[in-house]
Amino acid sequence: MKKFWLFVFAIVVSFIPGIIGVFFTPHGASNVWYNALAKSVLTPSGWVFGVAWTILYILLGIALFLVIITKKNRVNKSGAYWLFVGQMVLNALWSIVFFGAHMPALALLVLIFLIVESIYMARAFHRIESAAGYLVWPYIAWMCFATYLNATIMFLN
Repeated sequence: MKKFWLFVFAIVVSFIPGIIGVFFTPHGASNVWYNALAKSVLTPSGWVFGVAWTILYILLGIALFLVIITKKNRVNKSGAYWLFVGQMVLNALWSIVFFGAHMPALALLVLIFLIVESIYMARAFHRIESAAGYLVWPYIAWMCFATYLNATIMFLN
């Protein structure tokens, strides 16, 4: 039963940046600024972002859970946990900077830091539990795509 609650905890914690982001993310025609921006032809429909983020946060939650429950004695998990918290802060910060402050250039910088932080996190997770490290890579791939989308908006507007 304890593992079940740890799993629930890890999943809930992984969704925190998304919950924060919802307060800044536009919904349909409600955000005149975002809708007026020139965007990449590869920008997906809004529903795709919701599905993708749900899957990615679940994968991050599973990865965190695997790190939490690993019983390796010689592994110091605190660094991995701090990297996880760091990427969560940067993830939430991106929504605030891009959608809240309307600053695509600064948001692009946040994304670059987020990718670097996430790579370090994936490596730290992998040292603790290899499957956990692998589960972070789809998130990193999506961040790379988000970087392209953000950069395109920055250069076109």
